[in-house]
Amino acid sequence: MSRAQVARPTDARRAAHDEPLSGGADSSPEAGPRPVHVAIIMDGNRRWARAHGVAELEGHAAGVDKIRWLVEHAIRRGIAVLSLYAFSRENWARSDDEVAGLFSLLDQAIRAETPELVRQGVRVRVSGRLAEVPADIRGSITEALAATEDGTRLILNIAFNYAGRTEIVDAIRAIVDAGTPADQIDEATVEAHLYTAGLPDPDLVIRTGGEQRLSNFLIWQSAYAEFHSCPALWPDFDAEAFDTALEEFARRGRRFGR
Repeated sequence: MSRAQVARPTDARRAAHDEPLSGGADSSPEAGPRPVHVAIIMDGNRRWARAHGVAELEGHAAGVDKIRWLVEHAIRRGIAVLSLYAFSRENWARSDDEVAGLFSLLDQAIRAETPELVRQGVRVRVSGRLAEVPADIRGSITEALAATEDGTRLILNIAFNYAGRTEIVDAIRAIVDAGTPADQIDEATVEAHLYTAGLPDPDLVIRTGGEQRLSNFLIWQSAYAEFHSCPALWPDFDAEAFDTALEEFARRGRRFGR
């Protein structure tokens, strides 16, 4: 007996019917499905510092140093977009000394690494409420965005002064400000007003430090992402840990509701 064709909602997510079930190609010897967009929650700097008997700011410095290696390795592995959770809006609750130290480290890193990012063909994007951060940091970020805008090998999306719920609130405010009628608002409308507009959703979210939660990171975009918890503290994250996450991703069956 023939079945009647199902009338699907017109605003159903495209991924549910048409998108491929795996990411892009990988340049490593072990060929297999690889994520296009990898997002990382860089957790464990303070625990690493305590374990090594050094000041917490030294742990953050070690974590910032790790980013250069990660960018290079992501390029080697054929990753197109790399999102890093650098500073959450919740981090404002930390001490003044720690917040100021974090800002100083990030400012120094941006200024020092921008020429190398240009050389490697990396384009920098920033997701978050930049108007709330100190003017000197905004200046460094603006310069990095302009200097790297022609990069084509990798998009490095830095979540800075970022919170997933805040992002959604800001998107709703922008939609309301634009006067969009309620019956014309769909998921595509919201996505077009997110900080990450124009970027593909993460295929893989990695959290270091052994925790098992998203912590308000890309909560809209990660609806269909695969989640991988890595026990290594962020300053100890290495090629083996990254490749293990990629290999686990390749083994998972991604159905998108099918």
